[in-house]
Amino acid sequence: MISKRRPKNSSRLSMNTHSEQETRPVILAVDDTPENLDLVKGLLAPKFIVKAAVNGMIALKIVEKQSPDLILLDIRMPGMDGFEVCRKLKENDASAAIPVIFLTGESDAASEADAVAAGAAGYITKPIDPATLLAGIDKCLT
Repeated sequence: MISKRRPKNSSRLSMNTHSEQETRPVILAVDDTPENLDLVKGLLAPKFIVKAAVNGMIALKIVEKQSPDLILLDIRMPGMDGFEVCRKLKENDASAAIPVIFLTGESDAASEADAVAAGAAGYITKPIDPATLLAGIDKCLT
């Protein structure tokens, strides 16, 4: 009689690992400073799929092609600032429901008020505190 059982090292195991990775939420980090993007990727990679954009235009193009579950957005960037990016996201029916958390060096009340007015779900100041960042993300995704 021929056994139809899979060998222990079957590719089925790698398929499960792949599908588990694919079910992780996708976060788009937008910052014009590569070191900040690297830091965010390092903090979030164990729990999330992290995509990165170095400016607002690239971020909007990424969102058009693949809608992330959440966006981390810097305010001060060349070209289009974070407020404008957030407003454009919220004006578009396809991206309006994506939560946006501003992750910025701007700690003044006026910037935070502008972020809320633009449609932000959260506002976290740099330097990045990992626990605060993860708590803000979890709050938006649950």
